[in-house]
Amino acid sequence: MKHHEILIAGFGGQGILFLGRVLAVAGMFEGYEVSWYPSYGPEMRGGTANCTVIISDEEIGATISDRPGICIVMNEPSFFRFTPTVRSGGLLLVNTSLVRAKCEREDLEVLPVPANDLAKLYLNGAEVTNTIILGALLARCPVVQRESAERALVECLRGKREKLYTLNLKALEVGWEFVAKGA
Repeated sequence: MKHHEILIAGFGGQGILFLGRVLAVAGMFEGYEVSWYPSYGPEMRGGTANCTVIISDEEIGATISDRPGICIVMNEPSFFRFTPTVRSGGLLLVNTSLVRAKCEREDLEVLPVPANDLAKLYLNGAEVTNTIILGALLARCPVVQRESAERALVECLRGKREKLYTLNLKALEVGWEFVAKGA
């Protein structure tokens, strides 16, 4: 049985909702039931943003999760708000470029990913930290296949944003390699 409840949180402008959408589309490509539920403050950039993505091989009853099994936190306010909600035994991905706090919970697997630093180091500081985190997630916990995520990037970057596909593909690789090399 496959059932993943994923919460992604940060601030507006970090591509939180885009990351969730890519995961949901990738899940659809693989034939799973999916749910993508965005939530954001009234501000466009700088306000809070989070979304819940559920990928399951069974019908999804609720579109949100009080106890996600996977949580991605891209900034410190999100770390403090959502870390306590992750179910015991869950996976917490932390953008350590922006989150200095340490997780005190011993019942979680914590994957520290310095996404902003990796973007500066390998991608000239491009604003693709969300896709770096996606690559790290898929390398550690393949909620969807990497190839499906790559196809979903094509779908989600249609139109004016099509030119960003190659950059996002490189960002996915950076995140994947960061974990594959022993993060």
